[in-house]
Amino acid sequence: MEWLRRFMYGRYGGDNLSKALLVLSFILLMITNLLPRALIGLELIAYIPTLVCVYRIFSRNIYKRQQENYKYLRIRNSAIVWFRRKMNITKDLKTHKYFTCPNCRQKLRVPRKQGKISVTCPKCKNSFKGKS
Repeated sequence: MEWLRRFMYGRYGGDNLSKALLVLSFILLMITNLLPRALIGLELIAYIPTLVCVYRIFSRNIYKRQQENYKYLRIRNSAIVWFRRKMNITKDLKTHKYFTCPNCRQKLRVPRKQGKISVTCPKCKNSFKGKS
């Protein structure tokens, strides 16, 4: 075990992007198993994320690998926030209505069944009318 520790000294190792690349490779391999055998070239494409993952794990350029992981995490987290926001909106549609401020494009939530109301944007203080 000591030889592995010495070998990995100064190398980047695994991170979230490496895990995502392995999962992507696994998914691509599952998809290629469902396709006919005539498309063997697709199996080779499924191994590309695995090779990139191995390269990243054994890389000595730690700063560059950290920057790649940071960019991946920013994209992943923004996608998660977008998805959760959409799920909350769909869960909330029976009780609330959503308006978009025509001035600043801020999303505003108001309760349903209030009739015609005047909505004031808390961000830009613009007032507009809408039917809830």
